Amino acid sequence: VQLQASGGGLVQAGGSLRLSCAASRLTFSSYDMGWFRQAPGKEREFVAAISYNIVSTYYRDSVKGRFTISRDNTKNTVYLQMNSLKPEDTAVYYCAAGNPLKIVSFRNDLDYDYWGQGTKVTVSS
Repeated sequence: VQLQASGGGLVQAGGSLRLSCAASRLTFSSYDMGWFRQAPGKEREFVAAISYNIVSTYYRDSVKGRFTISRDNTKNTVYLQMNSLKPEDTAVYYCAAGNPLKIVSFRNDLDYDYWGQGTKVTVSS
């Protein structure tokens, strides 16, 4: 299984980025997908998640209304559209895949089975 995250970069506060995570060797449409992030010196934290069937989405409070998670099961790809970026959004962003039969909480990184390598997002003030 491989999850390849991309789309990170340097952006000014108020700007936008779209992250992508392409999955291979995975029955993508059968997995819940999540985005997590880890800022320097901090623990990894939940950002957003989307169910395998695209019925449900979840967000951490600080990104609600600014970030949108989506997926295209025909392209085996999950996206994170990030608008109105703030310096505190600076982090390495990771995508993750989890078995919907095993996930207890979308916000718990331990509930995910596979992880991408991360893509760095830097928001300047």
